[in-house]
Amino acid sequence: MIQRDYLIVGGGVGGASVCDSLRQYDTKGSVTLVCSEPYLPYQRPPLSKSFLKDAGISFDNLVEKPEDWYKKKGIEVRLGTYVREFNIERRLAVLENGQTIEFRKACLATGSRARRPQVAGANLGNVVYLRSFRDALAIREILLSEKHVVVVGSGFLGAEVSSFLTNSGAKLSLLSRDKVIWQDLLDPESAQWLTDSYLEAGIQLLLSENLNGFEGKTVIKNIQTKSGMRFPAGLAVVAIGTEPNLQLVANTPLSSPSGCPVNEYLETDEKGIYAVGDIALYPDRIYGGAKRTTNIEMTRLQGLTAGANLSGRKRQKFEGVPTCSSQVLGMHFDFVGDFSTPHLLAEIEGSREKRNFIARYRRGETLIAAVLCDRPSDELAAIQEEVKTSVLSRTKR
Repeated sequence: MIQRDYLIVGGGVGGASVCDSLRQYDTKGSVTLVCSEPYLPYQRPPLSKSFLKDAGISFDNLVEKPEDWYKKKGIEVRLGTYVREFNIERRLAVLENGQTIEFRKACLATGSRARRPQVAGANLGNVVYLRSFRDALAIREILLSEKHVVVVGSGFLGAEVSSFLTNSGAKLSLLSRDKVIWQDLLDPESAQWLTDSYLEAGIQLLLSENLNGFEGKTVIKNIQTKSGMRFPAGLAVVAIGTEPNLQLVANTPLSSPSGCPVNEYLETDEKGIYAVGDIALYPDRIYGGAKRTTNIEMTRLQGLTAGANLSGRKRQKFEGVPTCSSQVLGMHFDFVGDFSTPHLLAEIEGSREKRNFIARYRRGETLIAAVLCDRPSDELAAIQEEVKTSVLSRTKR
């Protein structure tokens, strides 16, 4: 049996950040990081952006920490390894090769998986669910021979993939059940402006359409919608959301329908076991209630907090105004605050037409969120503080 002071399950940015923070406070404790993918922890956001069209970008451009960093920090990294059993009571993790790791403390950073539509043909060849480095490589390769591409979904991922494939030489279509692009992120006028921008970029938009299925024997040939449309597709990139990877702790106190419940220190009800990233259902100290976020900025911050708490030498509460960013059609967007409900009214500073603006969203008098389009980077921190101050002042009233 292998004995470790700390076990980190999950090889994404969350797991790497936990290791980073942990080593700041405990330089000697034994640490094992278990990664299911055969790669060192890497950043996923670039996969839907420049990586798709720039063959010069390699895995080395995505890696969060180089291999030498883990060696210098004395962190054992097990790549391409699955944890098949996680015993809470005995503090044991059984790996797929049968080895058992006995741990003193652990952090779950298992991330999420792409949601798959429940339709015919969902497993056909060239139907790609962009989530991993391998998925992005597959899209690159398929694009060399297939010229009819359909992106399914108009959220962050779908909009980004569509944007970065505009100059790929493929005939590109975007299929979505939403009426406009980023329907759940922007106010109606801004969402319509962005949708019009996609049309101007030459992307065929198939909006307010529901996917009915994929056709083909072994590889996709056509796509059907529930309205009766049928059109050719040699590649379908499906981006309809994600689901948290909670299979390892299913039917345990570490799992719930909404995620892995943790307290303000990102610790579960099982003392010494923490969770971060896409699976963590944490108490929102600013907006209230319980929240689960799925973006790299929040995951990295949670990892740094949990790592400190794991060490036992720096107890920290997790708190932060959610932020994330996106690049589409040559524009950089920053999203700050709560986007769990649609924003119907916006205060616009700047100009949408000039592609340079801030949209502030209020609920009553409270500023709950904002979107920045091609604004200077120093404005982001100021907007974060503006949102935080406004929301906290509401809770005190």
